[in-house]
Amino acid sequence: MVYFGFQKFSSPVILLLKKIGIEEKKIKEVDLYGYLSHKFPGFGKEFMPTLDEGSFLFMPVVMPHTSIGEVTDIVKKQNLYILSIPEIEDVVAKIGRAETPLDPAPIDMIETIITYKPEYSPPDPKTGKRTRLWRENIKTPDDIWKEIINKAEIVPGVTSAPKLGPIAARIVMLQTGMRSSMGVKVFGTNLKEIEEVGFNIASYLKEVPYVEPSSVIPDRLIAKPYIEIDIDREKISRYGVNIRDVQDVIEVGIGGIPISLTFEGRERYPIRVRYMRELRDNPDELGNILVPSMEGAQIPLSQLAEIRIVPGPTMVKSEGTFLVSYVLFDKKVGYPEVEVVESCKRYIENKIKSGELKLPPGVFYTFAGSYEQQLSFQRRLKVILPFAIFLIFLILYFQFKLPSLTLIVFLQLFCVWGGALFGMFLISREWFLNFNIFGINLRELFNLKTYNMSVPVWVGFLALFGVATDDAVVIGTYLIQQFSQKKARNVEEVRYFTVEAAKKRVRPCFMTTITTVLALYPVLTSIGRGSEVMMPMSIPIVIGMTWQLVTLYITPVLFCWIKEKEARKYLSSF
Repeated sequence: MVYFGFQKFSSPVILLLKKIGIEEKKIKEVDLYGYLSHKFPGFGKEFMPTLDEGSFLFMPVVMPHTSIGEVTDIVKKQNLYILSIPEIEDVVAKIGRAETPLDPAPIDMIETIITYKPEYSPPDPKTGKRTRLWRENIKTPDDIWKEIINKAEIVPGVTSAPKLGPIAARIVMLQTGMRSSMGVKVFGTNLKEIEEVGFNIASYLKEVPYVEPSSVIPDRLIAKPYIEIDIDREKISRYGVNIRDVQDVIEVGIGGIPISLTFEGRERYPIRVRYMRELRDNPDELGNILVPSMEGAQIPLSQLAEIRIVPGPTMVKSEGTFLVSYVLFDKKVGYPEVEVVESCKRYIENKIKSGELKLPPGVFYTFAGSYEQQLSFQRRLKVILPFAIFLIFLILYFQFKLPSLTLIVFLQLFCVWGGALFGMFLISREWFLNFNIFGINLRELFNLKTYNMSVPVWVGFLALFGVATDDAVVIGTYLIQQFSQKKARNVEEVRYFTVEAAKKRVRPCFMTTITTVLALYPVLTSIGRGSEVMMPMSIPIVIGMTWQLVTLYITPVLFCWIKEKEARKYLSSF
């Protein structure tokens, strides 16, 4: 129940009561059900804990038709607002893209690297004291991020963005193509259809309680203004103008034509001739471009073609031969990623079943981001975990060559596993170790908080499984030696030999456990970069090794019980 939570643990009972005729709604309205669901919520799941990189990568977007000048003004204002936050040290923004195919960022996407100050200053050389640099109301980097979002929203015409660090952002962008750790990919064959479906899904995602509404950002696919020149073939034939001549005039006047090269040292630059930007941006002025006819007459382009501004695609993305649109979103603080995504999936599926959300033919969606990585990890874990446990059992059997003792020692693994899970449950409780010793709060000292079941946690469990049976092996080996040297003739002698053997192995087992726990003490109290990964990895080992001291009693008791049965059977044969 500690691992799965009371709701999942009680689901078989609820199904049984529903078959009897009791409604599920009435069961959940019982005070005891709500109390136990609150006290035993279960462990959340996520792929990796959030890294404290010391900076954020804030990537909002503006409307696709925004000019370079307008985007520059927005960036300048936004940077000034963000810099006004006391915890912010530096802000650097980028618009556009570099001259490389590896950077396809459009003008409407802003990339701002925001560096914030560390929570504490370096130790003073004389006193060794550290000064806290954050305000009293700022407890975590999440609080700084909220301040950034509040300041950034002051500038009109720009969206918010999901919370990411520079490293995490680049990794998730390489893995999924999205600039968020959570999102929805809408696939289809028509840009207008997938854009409309994306906006509909975004409106429903904002209603999910676990989702931060301001972070829901659907892609605007068809919003960039294009000048479309539709050549009228009847009109050009009336004037005796060839369609190729009209196209050449349009190409030279708007796109330009290279006429020569200029050399600046080792650098070469093409010389291109075309109309000024003021003429090229105005459809009315473009209509005054003269097109020569075969008779030598100069005919305005507006008499040969229809010039209009139409919306077009900002960027065309495709995956698996399908056009794709992204809907980005982020979770609220305190909720695990997998639970958030699964809640969103259920909510969207219910909207489709009820008919409120309709998908056109050929349009489908999938949830992407770190959620996909977590599902892949769970599939691998279902193979790795049983295989590792089976190998441990084989090694123990080769050591003892006695099925009974092998099972006794092997069961200690599950005892330690359960103890580690229960310890993590206690750590997630606010009252656990929440007191001061010499003015130092133990909960803050050991950085205790709620830890979700992520990759580092399971790595810690796998490492724990490798050492979980050490004490039991030491005691079990000595028990075998003791009983092989001395033959127990009755139950009293069995108990005496067992106690004597266990006493002689208490000190080695205790020292093995204590040295392992003390070796991980610096990790438990670390507050620097990387502690977000090391802490979840070390906590299962520390709690499990501490709980391993219970095996000092379990192994001798079970071994004595088996030997007593053998002694009674031996005595009854006479």
